[in-house]
Amino acid sequence: MIALALTDSATMLRRNLRRMIRYPSMTITLIGMPIVFLLLFVYVFGGTLGAGIGGPSGGRAEYVNYVTPAIILMTIAAVVQGTSISVAMDMTEGIVDRFRTMAIARVSVLTGHVVGSLIQAMLGIAVVTGVALLIGFRPSAGPGDWLALAGILVLMALALIWLSVALGLASKTVESSSNIGMPLILLPFLGSGFVPTDSMPAALRWFAEYQPFTPLIETIRGLLLGTPIGNSAAIAVGWCVVIALGGYLWSKRLFNRESTR
Repeated sequence: MIALALTDSATMLRRNLRRMIRYPSMTITLIGMPIVFLLLFVYVFGGTLGAGIGGPSGGRAEYVNYVTPAIILMTIAAVVQGTSISVAMDMTEGIVDRFRTMAIARVSVLTGHVVGSLIQAMLGIAVVTGVALLIGFRPSAGPGDWLALAGILVLMALALIWLSVALGLASKTVESSSNIGMPLILLPFLGSGFVPTDSMPAALRWFAEYQPFTPLIETIRGLLLGTPIGNSAAIAVGWCVVIALGGYLWSKRLFNRESTR
């Protein structure tokens, strides 16, 4: 049974990767949006915001280092929005009903989406990081930091992917699935991604400090730039485990419910 599930999951993964290659417009759009935000904030607002943040260099050079971790997280959030759309398309266009008539492992349908989205997210992070390096981003991470960063990014991506799969299954239409994940892209703005939380009004600062994306951003920033992380890494891992487990269980319940209809 395990061998069959792995074989079927690999087949579904190839299906999702081929769809990504044949219809690259969604991938380009989802990855292009974080790049646009990166260029906008660095070149339009970076001089002023960077001077306010301070640091050894100040200005735009300081700000690109500060904002890049938030853009990396935003890249994951943008990619998983495409996952919600793909899942909703499969559920509403009847292809899943056809899969159910075939002798395949049911788990492979969602596994193909999850692994395919994870690959897409890692490619998106690589592209966005490359653009950030071209415009002045200078990380000081050592080999151990890069390894830890890779692990935390994969964990973050899996958590948000499983949540997006559940959101796609819960969506009644493809159009609604394209909007339901929008808060995941907006949350970095309401955290420490673009400005320090201590510069915010009290009520907004409280929300920013306790919402899940702030410890995720602080962990990425600390690993890349060597700034103090404190307990952000432990909180970030905790949030990722909770979101991943909740998204997985929700996805499983929704998918099984659809299977029994």
